[in-house]
Amino acid sequence: MDSEDNTVVRVTGLSKKFCRSLRRSLWYGVADAASEFRFSRGGLRSAHAAERGLRPQEFWAVRDVSFELQRGECIGLIGHNGAGKTTLLRMLNGLIKPDAGEAVIRGRVGALISLGAGFNPILTGRENVYVNASVLGLSRSEIDARIDEIIDFAELREFIDSPVQGYSSGMAVRLGFAVATAVCPDVLLLDEVLAVGDMAFYAKCFRRLSEIRLMRSAFILVGHNMHQIARICDRVMVLDHGAVVYSGPTEKGIEHYHRIQAEKMDQVPELQTAGTRTQWFSGVCLADQQGNTVTALGPGDGFVVRWKVQPGLPSGKWSVDLVIRNAADEALVQVSQDLEFHEESHGGGHLTAVVPSLPLCPGRYRLSLAVWALPSRELIFWQKGISLPVVGDSSTVGILAVKAEVRMEPGNPVSDAVAGS
Repeated sequence: MDSEDNTVVRVTGLSKKFCRSLRRSLWYGVADAASEFRFSRGGLRSAHAAERGLRPQEFWAVRDVSFELQRGECIGLIGHNGAGKTTLLRMLNGLIKPDAGEAVIRGRVGALISLGAGFNPILTGRENVYVNASVLGLSRSEIDARIDEIIDFAELREFIDSPVQGYSSGMAVRLGFAVATAVCPDVLLLDEVLAVGDMAFYAKCFRRLSEIRLMRSAFILVGHNMHQIARICDRVMVLDHGAVVYSGPTEKGIEHYHRIQAEKMDQVPELQTAGTRTQWFSGVCLADQQGNTVTALGPGDGFVVRWKVQPGLPSGKWSVDLVIRNAADEALVQVSQDLEFHEESHGGGHLTAVVPSLPLCPGRYRLSLAVWALPSRELIFWQKGISLPVVGDSSTVGILAVKAEVRMEPGNPVSDAVAGS
């Protein structure tokens, strides 16, 4: 890289493959090492890993990824679980060797890729600070000058001289983040490990990121929190099965990610039922509150869902659970209600759930129903995979579609002082 170039990361054709079988993986590793040794001794170059293709039980974890990162820039790396995001970060940090391509990084690299990565569990927190900071290029005197700042930022002064193996996951993240950012790296690699921290520390972390970003540090941020990605990142790359399927403006990248998630949801069978007495339930129907059949909802719309109940339903007390999940299979809404059924008076009908309002942002959601017998908790009926699309402005970020008005109002110094007392 040119000394006057603002590019701090240049990745060209980076690829990595893994083997599903441990035994084959060990054999392939020995064979590849022998091949590289033979070609290097002969002054020749071994076949390019990407050109050799895949051997039995191998798959591409990362395939032909190329990009550049400038000083002061933040790239968001998003994709489904297993898309190759963490593998890419590990290659950039030098933890694993790529099979093809190269990554050139200029300057000091800080990384927080996995919980406890780089920490020796037997050493104390203080000892691990010295070890990790020295790996990042700090001298003993530089670490001595910053050790108190690191300990205070991590809020671990009471436990800093205890072995790290006794730390909780949140404590390990706090210490790792404090060390990685104390050196003011030129490039900072962050996996979504901050999700385990408490809200107060989470806010402090992003204040620290803002500070070092003003010093022209660059970031690669991996996450599933689209609100966080939208607010912080200048642009995003979307990975799908190891390949970059989108690279560009953040808003459009998030839309692309949501489309991929929606396509994956469409591949799930529409209706899946389970239970020993499913013959008494059938014919799910989704309607608006006026009884008209609907195929999609708008943000905030209410709806009614009905399951046909056949005659002969046994009497007893049952518990009904209604759950709405998003594309990541996270439960967003759960309603539970106990109902009493009387066989002698029940000649069939409908099990009806009325939701007056569903303030969800546009996206693909799925609804499921479970019926349990009480008090035995026997699962009588379970139906999932019922499509519940919400349509509207797809650029909306977040989960809840809530309208709010933000305005500046003139203050009265006297009344403000009284309110604050």
